[in-house]
Amino acid sequence: MLEGTPDDEAGEVAPYLEALYEAYLEALLEEGGNSMFARVVECQSKAGQGEQASNKLKNDVLPNLQKQPGFIDFLTLSDKTNPERLLCISFWTSREDADRYHRQHYDAIHDALRPVLEAPPILETFAVNVSTAHRIAADRAA
Repeated sequence: MLEGTPDDEAGEVAPYLEALYEAYLEALLEEGGNSMFARVVECQSKAGQGEQASNKLKNDVLPNLQKQPGFIDFLTLSDKTNPERLLCISFWTSREDADRYHRQHYDAIHDALRPVLEAPPILETFAVNVSTAHRIAADRAA
């Protein structure tokens, strides 16, 4: 998560989105590629522990992610009909960066979340085919 908040009253582009574009562009140019990669992790927290799980993600997982090579951004989505369900999406400059993070840090993060989770998280990985940040970065690199 990049710092900054949207300026809803002025209708301006949020500073954190601009920072996301710039970070992705820099990483894209450094790596010489044009793809982006996403990891989607679905978590089901124990009854009444949804907010605690969300706080652990914000306070424990996010700072670790921000230190990783190739990390771009992190989103946590909550389910309005099931507040114990969280969907976490992390964006990476490449599959290699995401895989390195998984090998080096995923088990420790899972262990930290285990006390508030009902079941092990479900992890899926995706190539990002279309995104505003991806398109802008690719256009600038050309």
